[in-house]
Amino acid sequence: MREWTEDQTYSGLDWYGREIAGASYRGCSFHDVDLSEAIITGSVFENCTFGNVQLNGSRHEQTAYLNCTFIRCALFDAQLTDCKLSGSTFARTSLRPLRVAGGDWSFVGLAGADLRGASFDGVKMREVDLTGANCSEAVFLNVDLSGAQLHLAKFGKADLRGSDLSAFNPLSVDLRRAIIDPIQAVGLAQSLGLIVN
Repeated sequence: MREWTEDQTYSGLDWYGREIAGASYRGCSFHDVDLSEAIITGSVFENCTFGNVQLNGSRHEQTAYLNCTFIRCALFDAQLTDCKLSGSTFARTSLRPLRVAGGDWSFVGLAGADLRGASFDGVKMREVDLTGANCSEAVFLNVDLSGAQLHLAKFGKADLRGSDLSAFNPLSVDLRRAIIDPIQAVGLAQSLGLIVN
């Protein structure tokens, strides 16, 4: 049974390279904390706030960030493997080049995010908010993007092969030179009212 650390505030701490395993935080606030190069595994952060937290080069495995808020954080070269971020929101946060493999990012708020060159492989991103996000040259391989909010999002030169593009409206999403597979091409053509014969 998990033992929770609740409603604590952590501020101005140097946790560079720290290893955090099996920890559980609920309703906690992290401000001006350096977690660069940290390794975080098997942990849970629920309803937590991260403000101006440095997560550059950090590694996250099988960790959950549920309904968390990230404001002015830095995740340069961060890697998340089989993590769950459902309901979390990112604002004014550096997210490139972010690498994500597996896990669940459904209902995550990434409106206006700069995701150029980021990589998502095999991630569940149902109903993610990518409104106005810049996903140019990003990789979304085998990603579930069903129900995603994509108005004015940019996917120029992005690799979208194997992903669910049912929420994509080619008239409101920039898909110039994006890479898709034949099945996706048929789906996009049909979404424009074309008859594929």
